[in-house]
Amino acid sequence: MSKDSTKKIMLNGIWYDNPVFRQVIGICSSLAVTNLMLNSLIMGLSLIFTTAFSELTVSIIRKFTPKHIRMIVQVLIISIYVIIVDIFLKAYYPEMSKALGPYVGLIITNCILMGRCEGFAQNNPPVKAFIDGIASGLGYTMILLMVSFIRELFGFGTLFGVKVLGSWWTNWTIMVMPPSAFFILGTIVWWGRSKTEKSEKEVKEVKEVKEGRKALS
Repeated sequence: MSKDSTKKIMLNGIWYDNPVFRQVIGICSSLAVTNLMLNSLIMGLSLIFTTAFSELTVSIIRKFTPKHIRMIVQVLIISIYVIIVDIFLKAYYPEMSKALGPYVGLIITNCILMGRCEGFAQNNPPVKAFIDGIASGLGYTMILLMVSFIRELFGFGTLFGVKVLGSWWTNWTIMVMPPSAFFILGTIVWWGRSKTEKSEKEVKEVKEVKEGRKALS
């Protein structure tokens, strides 16, 4: 696979086709665990692992999976990797597992995983599928960290649990409440869409100019 192809897949997953910016899917955990950056980071890493290896597995067995049970097989594959993550957290990071609660298990129902497995991994070779899984996970993690950065900083005066704002700072209680997550996420989606649409418009204009020059030559 060429470097250009890898770069395109990564850029699409992280920016141009970001699941939250473009499709507003998988936002359950972004509203639930983004009060602290550490929680968001662990959730993001869990999703990157699950998405990447789920897509890889789906892609490897795609030619042997009967169409009428394809979705069931994909859910089972996703479940296996989510269980691995859940067991790992409970064994090595019990406090984090307790803090995240049921939201690790809910990764199974995340629309991003099902969407990428069915929409990309089912139609592409394993390496491309694996890279797409990493890219989609990174794009999602980026959103989680952006939301949690604002919420933790203004809500607790800390970042990753380290005090950043001094004793003069009065914590904004609303920032640790669910409504703030909705507001911040909505603002980020608006900003992201405006940027991606602008980028797409610029690319389209450049393409039209090039085609015009070819027609004249």
